[in-house]
Amino acid sequence: MAMTVAVTGATGHVGANLVRALLAQGRSVRALDLQDGQALDGLDVELIEVDVRDPDVLRRAVDGAEVVYHLASHISLLMNEWPLLQSINVIGVRNVVDACLSCGVRRLVHFSSIHALTQEPLHVPIDESRPLVESRRYPPYDRSKAAGEREVCKGIERGLNAVIVNPTGILGPHDYGPSHFGEALLGLAHRRLPVLVAGGFDWVDVRDVVDGAIRAEERAPSGAKYILSGQWVSMRDVAAMVAEITGVPPPRFLCPMWLARVSAPLATGLARLRGKRPLYSGVSLSALRGNRNISHDRASRELDYHARPFRQTLVDTLRWFECG
Repeated sequence: MAMTVAVTGATGHVGANLVRALLAQGRSVRALDLQDGQALDGLDVELIEVDVRDPDVLRRAVDGAEVVYHLASHISLLMNEWPLLQSINVIGVRNVVDACLSCGVRRLVHFSSIHALTQEPLHVPIDESRPLVESRRYPPYDRSKAAGEREVCKGIERGLNAVIVNPTGILGPHDYGPSHFGEALLGLAHRRLPVLVAGGFDWVDVRDVVDGAIRAEERAPSGAKYILSGQWVSMRDVAAMVAEITGVPPPRFLCPMWLARVSAPLATGLARLRGKRPLYSGVSLSALRGNRNISHDRASRELDYHARPFRQTLVDTLRWFECG
């Protein structure tokens, strides 16, 4: 009989891909999330409505699982959401750790983020030795993910068998949300994004992240941590590739970073008035001018992790949005 794998945040972008990969291995999956959504439609999974902020419900949902993948998280590009971020990304992680310990879970795989790690010095590549964010000059989301990692480390000190993965900017198929970057790609493909901002980010395919996380579950020693990165690509080059793939001309105006930073508060306010997520905020602009050098050497060496070419991911993602 296949042992049960529980996945929190199972209907999110990474969750939708992880659940499919686990099912392809013949494993029994228990999907834990606040909503069912279309991300898991037609899949042979046990779906349980769970809020990671409710420790009692969470403990009952985890009970009987051999492995737990903790993906549930609140992603925010705003500066004023600390209470919500703390409740989900910090206390929620603490609840997951406690549930795993009390239920005798064999292994926890915790999804953190590259944003949990300090960016400076920018001329030195980021690897797993980089300190976690602490200073309040970092965005609330970054601080919440760092604090969540600390909760996992406390659990390891209490005897929890856990590993941590830190993906960079994720894109790829089964992006039902869509994600922030998925929304930007759709904007480029449908000429709804009139302006580009100078800067870029390290982008990684969601399927490679899932593969790296499963390999970490299977191979890594308890307490290990792995950066799962891909390739740094500028927003200008992203737009050029989207144009080449779709035939839709890229935006003509490349906004310099200084102007984008000055305009960000107004753009954020207008987006919120319209009931939309801001694409360019102070937080996202900070990320676009962060460290360009992010090393996944440890994951490649210890997990045989590989990141596919960015253009291949872009083609597959745009094709999925068209047909998915």
